[in-house]
Amino acid sequence: MKKLTLIVIFLVLISPACSLAGELIPGEKTLPDVDPSAQLVGEKRCGDGICDGPENADSCPQDCSADSAPALGDNLPGPEAQSDIHWVVNPSSGVRLYVEIFKPEGWSGEALPVLVLIPGGSGDSSDFIEKPQKIHTMLESGFTLVVFDPDGRGNSKGEEDDNGNIHQDGLAAVIEYAAALPELDSDQIGLVSYSYGITMAAGALARHPKLPIRFLIDWEGPANRNDTGGCDEDNLGHLIGHPCDDEDFWSQREASGFALKLQLPYLRLQSEQDHVQPDNGHALLMISNATAEKYGGHGRSPWTRLNDLVPNTIYAEDNLPPMLLEGVARSTEQLIIAAAKELFTLQIQ
Repeated sequence: MKKLTLIVIFLVLISPACSLAGELIPGEKTLPDVDPSAQLVGEKRCGDGICDGPENADSCPQDCSADSAPALGDNLPGPEAQSDIHWVVNPSSGVRLYVEIFKPEGWSGEALPVLVLIPGGSGDSSDFIEKPQKIHTMLESGFTLVVFDPDGRGNSKGEEDDNGNIHQDGLAAVIEYAAALPELDSDQIGLVSYSYGITMAAGALARHPKLPIRFLIDWEGPANRNDTGGCDEDNLGHLIGHPCDDEDFWSQREASGFALKLQLPYLRLQSEQDHVQPDNGHALLMISNATAEKYGGHGRSPWTRLNDLVPNTIYAEDNLPPMLLEGVARSTEQLIIAAAKELFTLQIQ
């Protein structure tokens, strides 16, 4: 405690050399609030949440100390990857969100296509970082990857929002921030959601239609409260217990509703045996709601597809299309890579 107090006193004395954007409270790990203007791309300043030279643990402890933020490189999935840690303010909550950006081995500075990954359930960036093969497989295919911790998860403070509007607004802020970075190709950004991550992803895209996202890849995402709140006879989902008639709550957390407003290509990846649900009806509902009305759907998407089947096709539950075989479905990252490469080159008629 004495050491930390001395550091704080030292910083006050040298304040002209490092303008503090917030007050570091001794003994607390909470990051100080920062003026969003501190995150202007290309600027380096104490208090922006990024430990970039000449900042160090002595001159700027709130960016560089172990008590304030993970040190650069601590979360690398292996020696080949390169990563940078950023902090992005969620405008809806004021919380600073932990963001990590991975680049391929030997990256030489060129702007590469980007995949923003959204975890399932109540997951965070560790769902990807702690499974290095997931990261490396995608990096080796020439993508830059963006992962982050939503409010109340992982390294981000704040309150859990169960992928509601606050989480969706945080994701939108992360996308806008990443798109402004010179080392990322702002014209080549795709969004990939895993399981319940579809709710955050579809919600962000539906509510922020001008986000610079080329496409949405959805891996086995639940469609509505029946799938996530146990509101049907199957009684499944990780939000069981929340009242099924709470319209204010569920209106923010049903991907099938947001699918109606998607205005970009949507690809659904679905295996024969869903990882949670006993059937594949939710996949058909998502396709039907996303697909544009001119193709027989209920939505606005200019292009949709289920797995590798015919694009812009609606299916009936009494005439199910073939789903991914279980052996193929286990190669999730390879499926996502192939789909992303195709969608980045997709030309909509």
